[in-house]
Amino acid sequence: MNSVLTGHRKAWALVGIVASFAITVTSPAEAARRKAPAGGGYSPPSASIVVDAKTGKILQGENIDAPRIPASITKVMSLYLLFEQMDRGRISLDTPLTVSSYAASQPPTKLGLRPGSTIDVDDAIKAMVTLSANDVSVVVAENVAGSEEAFAQMMTRKARELGMSSTAFYNPHGLPHDPPNITTARDLSILGRAIQDRFPKYFAYFETRSFQYGKRTIRGHNRLLGKVEGVDGIKTGYTRLSGFNLLTSVNTASRSIVAVVLGGRSGASRDQKMASLVDDHLPRAYAGARIAPPVVEGSAQPTMVAEAPAPRPVEPAPTQAPIRIASATPDAPMAQATTPQPAPERKPLDLNTLRPVVASATGASSTTTPSSTSSVRWQKGQAPLPLNAQAYAALPPQAAPAQIPAAQKAALVAKIEATPIEPAPAAAAPTKTASLKVEAPEPKKAERPAVTGWVIQLGATDDESKAKEMLDTARSRFGKLLGKAAPFTEKVTVDGSTLYRARFSGFSESDDAAKACKQLKKSGVNCFASRG
Repeated sequence: MNSVLTGHRKAWALVGIVASFAITVTSPAEAARRKAPAGGGYSPPSASIVVDAKTGKILQGENIDAPRIPASITKVMSLYLLFEQMDRGRISLDTPLTVSSYAASQPPTKLGLRPGSTIDVDDAIKAMVTLSANDVSVVVAENVAGSEEAFAQMMTRKARELGMSSTAFYNPHGLPHDPPNITTARDLSILGRAIQDRFPKYFAYFETRSFQYGKRTIRGHNRLLGKVEGVDGIKTGYTRLSGFNLLTSVNTASRSIVAVVLGGRSGASRDQKMASLVDDHLPRAYAGARIAPPVVEGSAQPTMVAEAPAPRPVEPAPTQAPIRIASATPDAPMAQATTPQPAPERKPLDLNTLRPVVASATGASSTTTPSSTSSVRWQKGQAPLPLNAQAYAALPPQAAPAQIPAAQKAALVAKIEATPIEPAPAAAAPTKTASLKVEAPEPKKAERPAVTGWVIQLGATDDESKAKEMLDTARSRFGKLLGKAAPFTEKVTVDGSTLYRARFSGFSESDDAAKACKQLKKSGVNCFASRG
């Protein structure tokens, strides 16, 4: 880890020198008059990805493995580690977090905490999600790991465990750093799926559009919330070097996608691109029950297969009988009959291709909604907060970092070794019963209610008892809402792994299931509706 940190610092010192020089010779007014070159300053320019969360399939991809600076999307990983501490019972929502002088000294955007004061975890989460508070991010880091540096190392280790092989973190908030936090569109899509799968009850925080802190009403930066149907989080990001970034989750009654846009030239153009991606690709997402396994630590990187152009006619290859999945609906994705092509080799990060983005200053102060002629389904929502004015001057178009010497570049691309993954323990052999004892061979199936109409699914786990516990907890908390629904678990096998779905049946119409699911989400319970 230390060798990687050293290598990144040497390389990005060059970028810092160029950026510092540009700030001294360019005023904000001059920067506002400059026109950014097409595609921004990255090479390649923009990056984006859309992933079907139910299947893991890539629906759209553009430069998905090109290195990018995540900016404030970094805070999603910081919150992941905080949620992990809460899930383990080490921290609760009302735990007071102590504010150090260093945390209080962080640059905007910030909540303005004073050294020696405290902030409870609930307010800390809301401040990071809505205001993108940098001081609060450091407060969380120091209270969880003891220091910002130790927390950043935890973040990178967690990224490796989740399969984010091209990501490295050096601070918890995403502010400019030497070297900067580095990631890819692919890696951020993994994080966007993982935080929902791992912490469904906390993910609802990312839907927060404003919250009250003392006498202040703090509004969020995510302008797609309440404007594009189905968008329920999660995080925006911007620095002068990163451009305008957005990680988005979309969940409707039948479909679920995670999308990423990186390197936008303005907040408005970034939002427009994301809205177009949602409008184009959400209808193509799988509408049946989820078949992709949860994205969790210690598992292999999620399988994401990009769609390919229609193949030319070839001699038919020998086919195998398609693998049947217990709950697959008629339009479920079928297993490929032919031998799949090997995935392209993941190239190491080439930081010579990273150049500072010259973000459009005219678009930075306004994130107006796209034209009403767009086919995106816009909904009337809360008036957005103007984008925070940051004291950064745009770089001149010709300013670009010098080429990194080969010796330094070799250190930069040193691979951070992933944490070894322990194989899952073998399932215990079933207990044999005496031949004279009469028992139902499948008690689980006998308990399953007759499923008609629509169902809602709370999640899937490899432990049936946990699936039943999930149902019992939901039934006890939402008895009025789920009083007429029948809970059941459903066993499925996906890619050799056995999962147990936690489901409620008894919804005759799709609207009934969708409304119930919406109410559960408002209370922090992740779910989706599908036909039974």
